[in-house]
Amino acid sequence: MEEKFFLLASFEYAADVQIIKGKLESEGIPVFLRDENTLNSDPLISSAIGGVKLQVYSRDKERALEIYNEVRAYAVDENGKPMVCPNCKASKSEAYYKRNGIFYKLFPFFEKRKYKCLNCGIITNPSS
Repeated sequence: MEEKFFLLASFEYAADVQIIKGKLESEGIPVFLRDENTLNSDPLISSAIGGVKLQVYSRDKERALEIYNEVRAYAVDENGKPMVCPNCKASKSEAYYKRNGIFYKLFPFFEKRKYKCLNCGIITNPSS
């Protein structure tokens, strides 16, 4: 029987995925990490290969998403308070980088940080 995988999330560094991996496995959900060993040997290529991909079986997708949404780290402001979406007022935003153009792909640290609301999908730039 062929198993299908669901990409739950991607992480910039291999160490970032370990807490989520441990939580999912403790709940009985098998976890598969793509490109973990590659990034452990050379973490500077993370943006080039899209980071470490955390995958689960498609049959475990709903439960894995539920657990991930309970424990994931949402964006906070400089005072440590959750970023609030100006559109829907939700406190569930993540850092977002577009990585358009060769310059930002080669030098991703020059791109200004934006935030994407996971509730309504709006992308905001708090510095403007």
